[in-house]
Amino acid sequence: MKKAAQHSEPKPIKIELVSDPMYLCGARELVSCIAHRVGFGDMECSKIALALDEAMCNVIRHGYNKETDRPIWLTIYPQKPDADSFGGIEIIIEDEAKQINPEKIVGRDLEDIKPGGLGVHIMREVMDEVIFEKRESKGMRLRMSKSAPRPDEAPRIGQRSSSQTQAQRQVS
Repeated sequence: MKKAAQHSEPKPIKIELVSDPMYLCGARELVSCIAHRVGFGDMECSKIALALDEAMCNVIRHGYNKETDRPIWLTIYPQKPDADSFGGIEIIIEDEAKQINPEKIVGRDLEDIKPGGLGVHIMREVMDEVIFEKRESKGMRLRMSKSAPRPDEAPRIGQRSSSQTQAQRQVS
């Protein structure tokens, strides 16, 4: 009988979606659940899901001009905590939308009070790193990452908050 292979890092989760806003809720839920699993608390998971939602809405609205049948590739890299790292999550969103200069991707002036246009600000506020880049052939790529807050142990199923104390974790 063969021994199961040991993996230090989980394999990435790769999903191809179409640019229909109907599918955003599933992408948000998936990212939120993965973020919980690697050690983020409820509030941080909600913020990460919001950053993802804003990014994908921008692809649909601005990149694809609201077309609902264009491809979007979502890749999620969960990063478990270990002795050298807090762990965290990396999210990559790729599309075949029109390419733009990444340096021109900025949120609107925050002094300009009106609805909308805050997606880039939200992504940069929530995530540790936000990088826009052109893909080789066509389209854009967005890389967002965030480090988890708890380096002491990998989360367990049912453990929902990163604010639990060590004693609470030992009891659960």
